[in-house]
Amino acid sequence: MSKKPYYLTTAIAYTSSKPHIGNTFEIVLADSFARFKRMQGYDVRFQTGTDEHGQKIELKAKEVGISPKEYVDNFAVEIKRICDLMNTTYDKFIRTTDEYHEKQVQKIFKKLYEQGDIYKGHYEGMYCTPCEAFFTPSQLVDGKCPDCGRECHPAKEEAYFLKLSKYADRLIQHINEHPEFIQPESRKNEMMNNFLLPGLQDLCVSRTSFKWGIPVDFDDKHVVYVWLDALSNYITGLGFDVDGNNDEKFNKYWPADMHLIGKDILRFHTIYWPIMLMAMEVPLPKQVFGHPWLLMGNGKMSKSKGNVIYADELVDIFGVDAVRYYVLHEMPFDNDGVISWELITERINSDLANVLGNLVNRVIAMSNKYFSGVVNNSNVREEIDNELIELTLKTPETVVEKMDKLRVADALSEIFSLFKRCNKYIDETMPWILAKDEDKKPRLETVLYNLVESIVTGASLLEAFMPETAQKIVAQLNTSIRSLEDMKVYGQYKSGAKVTETPEILFLRLDIKDILEKVGQKDEPETTSPTVAEEKKENVIEVAAKEEISYDDFTKMQFQVGEIVECAEVPKSKKLLCSQVKVGGQIRQIVSGIKKHYTPEQMVGKKVMVLVNLKPVKLAGVLSEGMLLCAEDENGELALMVPEKPMPAGAEIR
Repeated sequence: MSKKPYYLTTAIAYTSSKPHIGNTFEIVLADSFARFKRMQGYDVRFQTGTDEHGQKIELKAKEVGISPKEYVDNFAVEIKRICDLMNTTYDKFIRTTDEYHEKQVQKIFKKLYEQGDIYKGHYEGMYCTPCEAFFTPSQLVDGKCPDCGRECHPAKEEAYFLKLSKYADRLIQHINEHPEFIQPESRKNEMMNNFLLPGLQDLCVSRTSFKWGIPVDFDDKHVVYVWLDALSNYITGLGFDVDGNNDEKFNKYWPADMHLIGKDILRFHTIYWPIMLMAMEVPLPKQVFGHPWLLMGNGKMSKSKGNVIYADELVDIFGVDAVRYYVLHEMPFDNDGVISWELITERINSDLANVLGNLVNRVIAMSNKYFSGVVNNSNVREEIDNELIELTLKTPETVVEKMDKLRVADALSEIFSLFKRCNKYIDETMPWILAKDEDKKPRLETVLYNLVESIVTGASLLEAFMPETAQKIVAQLNTSIRSLEDMKVYGQYKSGAKVTETPEILFLRLDIKDILEKVGQKDEPETTSPTVAEEKKENVIEVAAKEEISYDDFTKMQFQVGEIVECAEVPKSKKLLCSQVKVGGQIRQIVSGIKKHYTPEQMVGKKVMVLVNLKPVKLAGVLSEGMLLCAEDENGELALMVPEKPMPAGAEIR
């Protein structure tokens, strides 16, 4: 059977400057949709590109002393480099300076003029140069551009106009009959209430005050207005021809299934573009999704504000997949997301290092330790397995449902809920305890098999969002990415397969101080922090003195640095965690009453101070072979004592 076509586009990036991460977010979001649709079996056509005409570019090129074409050539290369850096799988990268596009735009303009939908007149109003848009005084916000907030200036010039009012009622009817056309719902209401229902003014579609644009071929004083030029890329990139000699790609993929754009250009895509298509008698796109913005803590990213972060800067420090994960996970469906160096670091540590990386590493390490890397399904199931198995089977369905509703962040949360459930399953089954009983080896094999099976399903779902990480996971487990169809049956992992002997750590825990130092930011305390003197006064604790001991008594105690390699909750205990601690070449099992203060995931990977020659004792029925050293404040809060500098497991504490 032939695959059903699916055509997805992003807004094309304006070549006036290097795109920041808020701009780059869109291509990553689109790529996640494209990859997931391919997983669902669609024949996907994914288009992006660059918008290269307009007054702003003409002015910037003049400032640096080069031609506008040289200027846009430089930025088109840079924008494409960033798209490739972020591992996006676009099929077409269109440039509005492409010869075919320019010729078709001229033909579109002429056709609409000849049929009376474009006419010549004069325009007088307030003009925003950065947005290349005219506004009436009533549309301004506090006298400034309603889109970018910058100053507008009066402008008057001869211009051609597109008759928006002629098609307004037809567009309103289309939106009412197709509630999915504009997403989210709040964006639809904004377009209807603020623009369509109050009545549309005809749109200026040509300019005479600058030359860097596509000439109107029958009136060379005019160049085509940048938005009519830019919007046409969605069809010219498929080989649309005004005379009807369309390329087969246009016949196959149009109408577009989704235009993915920023919420600030919604008006152009849901009012001007549909009316242009109606005038040409071309079907409208099925859906326009106006995604929210990715903001810095102090508002929208802007070079003038000095709060811009670039994708390549982030990738240099965190890696491609970590950046992809953050921008996709932290961007809600219809509310703006927030980004900062601190927030990215926190999310990588909590989700990617603690939840995902720790899980994969633990399962591979246990498979190698207990069964020389061989994963067998002995089918010794217990009631405790059912919840994990059910969630593993249900998660693909839930992720599909979220993606069909364009809720990418929610889809990612569902996948990580499965990974978190795997970690909990380890705590519940305690493989290190099972390994001590030869009769329970078949049960241990089943536990590890269940974990590998669930991880492979999660990794396969993760491929659309974090493709390199997903491939690394399945490669280490000696398998491959699964199809959605294969995920419907539990137990697809081949019994007897062998995992890698040398697992790769997927994500390292990061120190925010190191990150801020790398990016040249100071980790300054908040202005509301107490003074040093106040802190010293508040943090002093008086402890009752114990009986003095001799030096000989002290030397009997052996303290060493230990590394926690595994940790789990002790069943039926509200206070205890059971840690597997590497001290030198040995693994010691140590039970500690710190469950209230640390999760098992937070414990793994920590270097701690250990009293190693404490006589073994059973706590809640679990053997403990040492003690972890902690500090306690006046509120009973505990903090593990850790070495100030990196130290190897086994280093003696003196």
